[in-house]
Amino acid sequence: MDIKFEGGLNIAVKIPKSKYEETVHFYKKILKLEVQEKPIEHPTVSRTHQVNFGATTLWLDCVDNYTHSETWLELKTSDVNEATEYLSSHEVSTCDELEKIPEGAHWIMDPAGTVFILNS
Repeated sequence: MDIKFEGGLNIAVKIPKSKYEETVHFYKKILKLEVQEKPIEHPTVSRTHQVNFGATTLWLDCVDNYTHSETWLELKTSDVNEATEYLSSHEVSTCDELEKIPEGAHWIMDPAGTVFILNS
């Protein structure tokens, strides 16, 4: 298989509810980046803010049941099914139970626990 991966345009930071307002303030008022709250209906994310972060979109997600923040990255490939088979052959499993996911995409993790959304 000749699978290619590349970084996507989205990064999500999962932020505990107790640190959410303070974190949004940091990006908006201290770093003076363009920050907009976006409506969201999601079972695990109660609020989200979109941050223009150069060529990347940074999503600040308020997660009520987290005790520490996590950074989740986007990983692009031309064929998600083929890429999933390739990753499986290298003992990398999908973990789609982490969070609701768009159809045709999968969650995976690196050995350190960094979460990636794998999509095309």
